[in-house]
Amino acid sequence: MHESVIPAGPARPSAAEANEAIRLLVETRVDGEWPSDAYEFLLAEWAAASRAEVSAAP
Repeated sequence: MHESVIPAGPARPSAAEANEAIRLLVETRVDGEWPSDAYEFLLAEWAAASRAEVSAAP
């Protein structure tokens, strides 16, 4: 079984942090099992952070 880290408050990870979490998820999966729920959650976090960072760029 795979456990993912979910932020405990309203703060979201940066795009780089979400990307690193995705990389860690992919590298540490076991038994060939694909943790699709965790992957989809992290991908949504990455997308939200990426949009926020692009919107905030000068």
